[in-house]
Amino acid sequence: MYKTIVLAYDGSSAGQKALLDCKDLALWNQSVLWLVAVMPYNINLVTMEGGFPAPDLEQRNKAEFQQILADGLHRLEEAGYAATGELLAGDAVQEITRFARKVNADLIVVGHKHVEGWARWWSGSISGALVEHSPCSVFCVVTQ
Repeated sequence: MYKTIVLAYDGSSAGQKALLDCKDLALWNQSVLWLVAVMPYNINLVTMEGGFPAPDLEQRNKAEFQQILADGLHRLEEAGYAATGELLAGDAVQEITRFARKVNADLIVVGHKHVEGWARWWSGSISGALVEHSPCSVFCVVTQ
């Protein structure tokens, strides 16, 4: 049923659980797996060191997200699965849905951790927004 699966991976415990569950989905359907990590766009505009943008901050951030992506690809490879990784930059929901359209994904897999009260309102929910904006089904792996 699912021929192309996009797994949104951020290295968190919820993301790692989603990664493990995604492996089973791919096995059942012999799907093509895409592993994506989304780096916030223009991090220098948000974070300043001493009142001036840190010139190497974006490079450090990019290296961190590339490592997260490499870790996810390594975990899949260790389990015997092939996936293609893609580092995206920008708003997570917009970039994941744009990428899902680009590769004609049938399913997006994302980790989701329950957050209580005002914390959910303040931080928003990427998984909830993906359900609203996705061009395909979204599988949310819930962790505690």
